[in-house]
Amino acid sequence: MMKIFKRILLLLTVVITSTVVYNYPKLNILAGYSAKNTASSVFLANRSLALTDSTDTNFSPVHLASDKIDLENKTASSSVFGLLSRKAVYREGLGSVLTLRDTDETTVYSTPNRSFLDTTNLYPFWNASQKDTVFGNINYKKLDKTIDALCEASNTRAIVVVYKDKIIGEQYARGFRQDSKILGWSMTKSILSTVFGVLQYQGKLNVQNRALVESWQNDARKDITLHNLLQMNSGLEWDENYDEISDATKMLFLDRDMSRAQENKPLVGKPNESWNYSSGTTNLLSRLLRNLFKTHQEYLDFWYSDLIDKIGMSTMVLEADLSGNYVGSSYSWATARDWGKLGLLYLHNGNWNGEQLFDKDWVEYVTTPSPGSSGVYGAHFWLNTEGQFKDVPKNMYCAHGYQGQRVYVLPDQDLVVVRFGLSEFEENEFLKGILEAIE
Repeated sequence: MMKIFKRILLLLTVVITSTVVYNYPKLNILAGYSAKNTASSVFLANRSLALTDSTDTNFSPVHLASDKIDLENKTASSSVFGLLSRKAVYREGLGSVLTLRDTDETTVYSTPNRSFLDTTNLYPFWNASQKDTVFGNINYKKLDKTIDALCEASNTRAIVVVYKDKIIGEQYARGFRQDSKILGWSMTKSILSTVFGVLQYQGKLNVQNRALVESWQNDARKDITLHNLLQMNSGLEWDENYDEISDATKMLFLDRDMSRAQENKPLVGKPNESWNYSSGTTNLLSRLLRNLFKTHQEYLDFWYSDLIDKIGMSTMVLEADLSGNYVGSSYSWATARDWGKLGLLYLHNGNWNGEQLFDKDWVEYVTTPSPGSSGVYGAHFWLNTEGQFKDVPKNMYCAHGYQGQRVYVLPDQDLVVVRFGLSEFEENEFLKGILEAIE
C-alpha cells in the first residue's frame, strides 16, 4: 500500500511540475499584465487597488493573479498561485514599467519637461468650464437616451460628445469623473502618427523616406519606408495575438527595449502589399523618432512641447519602456475630455486655436486606406471607407484601442465622439443614435 501511495505521489508531483513548466511562460505574461496595469492604475490614474482589482484586472485569465502595492516605493507586485511574481515600478513623468532586474527599481531616468497653457482658457483650448451653449438643431433627449443606453448595456466608463467645439453630451461611470485619467491602449498609435505629421510639417522628415534601420541595410528590408510602417504595410512578420503567447505579448511584458521586437523580424511579404496590424511596428517607429533628435531629452520633450501640451492635453502621460522609448503602441493615459482634443485637432485639419501644427494634407494621408486592409486602416488610424458601419458616414475615422477605447472624428457633422470602457460595444448603433440627435 505504501509503495502504491508513493507512486501516486510521485506521479502527481510529475504532473504538477510538468504543468507548471508548460504554463510558466503564460504565468509570466499574466502576472506581468496585472502588475503593470495595477501600478499604472494606482499611481498614475490615482485609483484604489480595490477598484483596479474589481475592474481593470478582473477578467479571465488575468483575474488569477493576486496583486499587492507598496505605497512608499510606488511598486505593484502580482503573482499567479504563488508560483511566479512580477513587479512594476512607477516613475513620475514616465508612468509604470515592468522590472526585469532589481536595479530597475532604483535607476534614475530622464523625464519629459512639460509646459502648460493658460488655465483660464475655455474647453477645448484648455480645461476651464465652457459657457453653456444650446444648439437648436440638437435633440438633447435623443442624445441623452443614446448615451444612457450605451452606459447601461456595456462596461462604459466615459463618453464625451463634442459638437462645433462644444461639449453637448458627457457621462461617467461610478468611480470616474472629468479628471479621471484612462488608458487609451492602441489609441496611443494615433498620437505617434500625429507626431510624425508635426515633424513632417516642420520639415524634419519625409514619411516617404526609407526607415533607415541599421540592421536592415544588407537585405531586402532596406527598402521599407516610414510610410510602409505607418500604414502597417511593411511585409514584416508579426503575430498580434493577445489570447496566447505571441510577438505582441512577449514584447509588452518581457522586453527591455520594445522597439527591437519588430526590427528583428524577417520579410514574409512585399512592402506596400502586405498589410498586417503590428504593435511592434509602432514601437519601432518610436525609436526611429528618437533617432531624429540629438539627445534623448529632446525626444522625450518633443511629443509634449509640439503636440500634447500645445493642444492642452495636460493630463496625458506617455509611458516609456526600460530603454526610455515611449511605448507608442499601447501606453498613454489622459482624461476623456483631453482625448477629445486629439479628435478636434484633426477635425480642424491640424489647426489649433490659430496655430497650424501639421499640414491639412496630413488628414488626407492618415485617412487613405492602406493597400490590403480592405479599407479599414490608414496611417495608424482606423477607417470606415467601405461602410463597415453602415449608418455612419464613410469619411468617419477614429483612434482605436483595446476594450473599446475610441475617439471618432466625423468631419461632415463637425463632431468628435469619445468612448472609454472595458469591453467592445455596438459601435454602429451608438454612432447612429448620436447622428440622429443632430437634426
